Amino acid sequence: MHLNPYGADAVLLAVNLVTRPATTPQELAERCEESGVDNRLVRERRVTADDLAAVETALAEWLQIVDAEDEQTRVDLVNAMLAKYTEHPRLTNHAGDGWHMHYRPMNVPVGRLVATLISTGTALHLAGRGITRLGRCATDGCNNVYADLSRTGRQRYCSPTCANRDAVRRHRARAS
Repeated sequence: MHLNPYGADAVLLAVNLVTRPATTPQELAERCEESGVDNRLVRERRVTADDLAAVETALAEWLQIVDAEDEQTRVDLVNAMLAKYTEHPRLTNHAGDGWHMHYRPMNVPVGRLVATLISTGTALHLAGRGITRLGRCATDGCNNVYADLSRTGRQRYCSPTCANRDAVRRHRARAS
């Protein structure tokens, strides 16, 4: 069975890279691999400063999706990223690892690859889990983003730490 590289891992990679931006091509390569991007896709290509810049541009576009004020704007922004970074889907078995879908040409630079993964992963995440399943942390003073992968679809915080901090703040406010 071939796992879908365009799913949750791609959205979590976007969250990871906007929360702690990669500052060097090497760091971008490492972070992609840590996030589940097939290391052949990254290591077989030399990650360059141009790739890092391309990813920064894609992440700026992705943050507009996170911050969209209504569903239609969010959908329009996702569709714009899909139009910019993806191509028609195709089945491939390029490495003998089983038939699977690609939404990009085979040999693209890492920056374009990451932008394709993020845009397609985001579209699949929002279509499959719910259009509101991206956001900013609800804790005062925290501006981090989250991708809601919860069963209930009610995530409001970027981490358990922020959720706990806000719960303590609310408890203390009620106790005073």
